Amino acid sequence: MLAKILSATAEGIDAKLVEVEVDVGAGMPHFNIVGLPDTAVQEARERVRTALRNCGFSFPARRVTVNLAPASLRKCGSDFDMAIAVGILAATGVVPLSIEETVMVGELSLSGEFRPVNGILPIAHSLSKDDRPYRMFLSHHNAREGAIVEGIEIYGFRDLIQLVDFLRGKNPLSPTTIEREKLFSYANQDEDFSEVHGQRLGKRALEIAAAGGHHLLFVGPPGSGKTMLAKRLPGILPLLTLEEAIEVTKIHSVAGLISGDRPLVTQRPFRSPHHTISDVALVGGGQWPRPGEISLSHHGVLFLDEALEFKRNVLDALREPLEEGQITISRAAMTMTYPAKFTLVCSCNPCPCGYLGDNKRSCTCSTGQILRYRSRLSGPFLDRMDLQVDIPRLDFSDLSSNTSEEPSGDVRVRVEKARQIQRDRFPAEGIRVNGEMRVRHIKRFCTSTREADELLKKSIEQLALSARAYHRILKVARTIADLSGDEKIEVEHVAEAIQYRTLDRKYMEW
Repeated sequence: MLAKILSATAEGIDAKLVEVEVDVGAGMPHFNIVGLPDTAVQEARERVRTALRNCGFSFPARRVTVNLAPASLRKCGSDFDMAIAVGILAATGVVPLSIEETVMVGELSLSGEFRPVNGILPIAHSLSKDDRPYRMFLSHHNAREGAIVEGIEIYGFRDLIQLVDFLRGKNPLSPTTIEREKLFSYANQDEDFSEVHGQRLGKRALEIAAAGGHHLLFVGPPGSGKTMLAKRLPGILPLLTLEEAIEVTKIHSVAGLISGDRPLVTQRPFRSPHHTISDVALVGGGQWPRPGEISLSHHGVLFLDEALEFKRNVLDALREPLEEGQITISRAAMTMTYPAKFTLVCSCNPCPCGYLGDNKRSCTCSTGQILRYRSRLSGPFLDRMDLQVDIPRLDFSDLSSNTSEEPSGDVRVRVEKARQIQRDRFPAEGIRVNGEMRVRHIKRFCTSTREADELLKKSIEQLALSARAYHRILKVARTIADLSGDEKIEVEHVAEAIQYRTLDRKYMEW
């Protein structure tokens, strides 16, 4: 007898429906799975066989063939265990044969319990866009994650026995529901601006970066507060909208970073990988392409502490995602595209010992050591850093000050006002913030006064900045004007934006 059960698998942050066809026919006892399954799918034979027996069901002593359609789509993971087990029970008459518009996704343990799998939110989100009234059967561990999506019924089951009783009508079960708005009570930031004394220029640069989505580089001696400042950037970014939170959660779900008690990512991501990270781990990859750190930072912050300790090829791998806002990973098996719209914050020392230009300690590095150290940061990569800020050593008066500093919440209010100006400016441009502007947008929206143009011209000639740096200055000046509520870019906006490019010449010339 033939049974057909719907299942699904995540493909990037989208999903594909898979029809699990189970045929139990005459012949020598044999259990075969076809349809381009990987090793994990093939191993479902032993998991399903053992789980059925341990739950008190007999495994048919006949020829069992499972086809995962479409056969041209490669199948990986343990997502299909539930559908295969129910398909065998349906084909042998244990449960009703007709189970329409029900998508089953889950892994079986040998005892028959359902275990969670990755990528549930992308699957549920894709199904909700279909006109058909789907419902999903999942492990109870995944039920809250799936219930985030509206327009689809989610049922969570502990084990195979509970599922079979439900299909037989012996165990009524209500769909899992969740109040999505209440999940945002998790969005509490531990790091606050009020804890940082001094470093006025660094704080101002963070505010501009948050308001316009600009990438930021801090340069200064050890212990000057670069890392402390960077960790406070998420606290002044606008709170995630529900749409953004779902998009971020889909990426984290595919990566297996979602827990049952917190099924929705409600905070801006802050990722800080170690400097030994590989380029594959940073941008994503593998035989079955998975998201890397840049995609996990989507709508958040990617912080590279001691950036010059990272391998140069790792840093250069960031150049395309910084421009495009996404990363396409091509492998022999498939090609995946993951979103990667993040704010990049880098910090580094000016030299190997860290004290070049410091007014308290002398640098002990030779010229050759300094040049080799700086060569890890290429000119094109440096051009993409909109804000380059010198973070000097703090004086004792700043460290011991009892002055009340401005909290992150007050800064966020100004940032959100500037972001609203940008949303009103770009309703039909396909971009959200000034940092994403292309040349055509800059020519249209970065209107400046004659005095501002003259100052910009002189600065470009004297600093010998590239064309990309010129456009970066205009974008930063546009954000500064938005923070001030000015329609045109004035000379003071350009003057402030230019000072954030001085590190091009001060530290990084080679």
